[in-house]
Amino acid sequence: MANLRSEVRNLYKTLLYLGREYPKGADYFRKRLKAAFLKNKDEKDPEKIKQLIARGEFVIKELEALYFLRKYRALKQRYYSDDSQ
Repeated sequence: MANLRSEVRNLYKTLLYLGREYPKGADYFRKRLKAAFLKNKDEKDPEKIKQLIARGEFVIKELEALYFLRKYRALKQRYYSDDSQ
């Protein structure tokens, strides 16, 4: 159980770090993240906790993809002109 606790804590810290650059703002992301974790704080079943951790890791991958796409679009706008005019 202590191992799961540390995994959950690391997941929370990682999501909190990634949420700093969220498009709707860090405060919005922090409130939603805290609400999601508090909703499941009384969960005792190790299998259910592992499922929730897996879902959180999926969210991490989605956030990273979102940030990568935003960076790609910014670079594309900066270096390639739109000649369709």
